[in-house]
Amino acid sequence: MDSDDERVEEVVEGPLDDDNQPHGFCTVTYSSSDRFEGHFINGEKNGKGKFFFFDGSTLEGFYVDDALQGQGLYTYEDGGVLHGTYVDGELNGPAQELDGEGRLVFKGQYKDNNRCGECWVYYPDGGCVFGMVNEDGEMTGKSVVYIYPDGHTALFGSFVDGELIEARLATLISSGSGRPRFEISPSSPVYLYDKSTSTCIATQTLLPDPYESQRVFVADSTIKGAGQGLFAKADTETNTVMAFYNGVRITHSEVDSRDWALNSNTISLDEDTVIDVPQPFDQTERYCASLGHKANHSFTPNCTYDPFMHPRFGPIKCIRTLRPVQKDEELTVAYGYDHEPTGKNGPEAPDWYKQELEVFQQRQATLTGQ
Repeated sequence: MDSDDERVEEVVEGPLDDDNQPHGFCTVTYSSSDRFEGHFINGEKNGKGKFFFFDGSTLEGFYVDDALQGQGLYTYEDGGVLHGTYVDGELNGPAQELDGEGRLVFKGQYKDNNRCGECWVYYPDGGCVFGMVNEDGEMTGKSVVYIYPDGHTALFGSFVDGELIEARLATLISSGSGRPRFEISPSSPVYLYDKSTSTCIATQTLLPDPYESQRVFVADSTIKGAGQGLFAKADTETNTVMAFYNGVRITHSEVDSRDWALNSNTISLDEDTVIDVPQPFDQTERYCASLGHKANHSFTPNCTYDPFMHPRFGPIKCIRTLRPVQKDEELTVAYGYDHEPTGKNGPEAPDWYKQELEVFQQRQATLTGQ
């Protein structure tokens, strides 16, 4: 944003009035390296104009007597945008923000450049948080709601800066242009923020996720020798979040240094962290708070792994459909092991994966006539 409220004009390109003030369409470059292009009347911005700030962000709109008035568009340096209402140069009124990929990330009100009142914060994975923000613009209070990607399953309760403290299961029963209304389940358990560590997978290990429970179940896999698998409870469309992959958080070096037999339920979260569901938590009798680790591998999967910001577990991965799936269909994902040979034993992957890869490659070669 604006780097210097007390700008000193350095260069004016364009017509000047009798007092050598910008008058007409001009470009003014300030000592802060900010630049303004727009219409001036006797040295004051009046009419359409656009600021180009030193950090790469911009602000454009209609100026009256040197102040932005009405609708303005602020563009962040990463390409995200804020559509807002300005009064005397400050955000006052309804606003929407989109990220660099055009996804809605915020909807609500501003007062004197700060978020205020009831607001929505949206995550790229499809979940969102709704509630009254505090004086610092944070989603903090006892009546804040996390809403799952289906748009109606929710957790209603206490949050601090958008992070769950404790909540009960609720259902969004009305929204649209009016204030959303939620119906809290009277028999709901209390869900707590339960982000895992390197040694603790969860404190509520046997409390299922309410969204996941509506969509998947565990049963014997249809894949020979695969043990249990994950199945759809109902017909489901493409791009639907089906399950969550929570686990203890360990390092890549820890995974790489141990036997593959210990890595059957690991998935990379980011460049620093791997999520692992170790024994005995791979058994649903010991852990069923999330079930994503039960999905088996396929070289032609119907699902994929995606990042997800979970209200209980924090940043994890989810399983999302790649195509429509039918009720009782097994959900599969591509485990994504490296296929490049790393030695005489072939790719860095467990033996079962190498065998499946060989069968798959032979089948593909037959289909293509090679």
